[in-house]
Order: sequence, then C-alpha cells, then structure tokens
Amino acid sequence: MVTVETAMDLAQHSGTPLGATEWMEITQEQIDAFAELTGDDHWIHVDVARAAREQPGGKTIAHGLFLISLIPRLQRQLFRIERRGAGLNYGYDRVRFTAPVPVGSLVRLVQTVTSATRRGQGTQLAISSTIEIKDSERPALVAEGLLLIGDALP
Repeated sequence: MVTVETAMDLAQHSGTPLGATEWMEITQEQIDAFAELTGDDHWIHVDVARAAREQPGGKTIAHGLFLISLIPRLQRQLFRIERRGAGLNYGYDRVRFTAPVPVGSLVRLVQTVTSATRRGQGTQLAISSTIEIKDSERPALVAEGLLLIGDALP
C-alpha cells in the first residue's frame, strides 16, 4: 500500500502502478443484489439455470457497472491519503468492458496515477484502473477516471 501525506503527494507516483489488490471472488449473491438494486435483472446475470444452458461456459456473468462500482472498495488496498478532506468521484473519461466475468471468478484491481493537479482547495487525480480476472489473458475492464480530493481542514 502507498501511503502519502496529501493527495498532491501522489504526483510522485505518476506513471508507476500503485500495485494490485487481493483477489476477490464474484458471487451470485453479489450479482443478484446488484440486479435488485439497479433493476438490471437480465437473465445473463440472474438466471442460473438458463445461463447453464445458453451462456458460453454455462455461468451467469457480472454486470459491467457492478465491476466499476467495486473500484472505490478495492482501491482502499492500494493507497491511503493521511491528511485529506472530502473526496468525489469526478467521473470516467473512458471505460471499456473487455471480457465477461463469470460467477465464481476472482478479480483484482490494478491502478496507476497518471497525473495529480492542484484544483482550487484540493487535488484532481487522474487514475487508470484495470480489473483483472485470474487466469485470463484479458482484463474485465479498463477505465480512465478522475477523483477530486479536498485539502484537509487546519
């Protein structure tokens, strides 16, 4: 884990991977809960019996948006900012879902800070994120995103 005093201190790590998280299993319970929460209950995600008959590999697959939503949770294993204010996900400039994630797969996050820029009372971090699938040549997704991290109050 990379630990820095302020968000701007992450600039010294620009271009260098922050590391990889531990592997996390994608379960049917997680997929079902995400489907319930979002209303995206397409059978490729939630109908185990039909997926066994019709899906390549015979398994349901995780929602792409579920995988994106794991990034904040997983990145906590990669970096920590000691003195910081509020943080906001400012968005993603580019997201590509490059491989399906069948239920039972193990995934992990790899991140690289591509830039850190002062912005008002905080720092804008540009971060490249890749969610890898264990034993797969292709990652599940690649994304370029922005975080805004406010300065800590005195």
